[in-house]
Amino acid sequence: MIRILNEMAQRFGTAIIVVTHDEKIIPTFRRIYNIRDGRTYEEAREARAA
Repeated sequence: MIRILNEMAQRFGTAIIVVTHDEKIIPTFRRIYNIRDGRTYEEAREARAA
């Protein structure tokens, strides 16, 4: 399902928002935002291969 969502986002030039506690799917996304104490912050990530 995650692969399909990513393909659709790329095809239509839009973003998707996925809320999860499953850390196994994190590497499939380009940007990761964490929420802590009601505030969001972007996690620093290395560029991944396309």
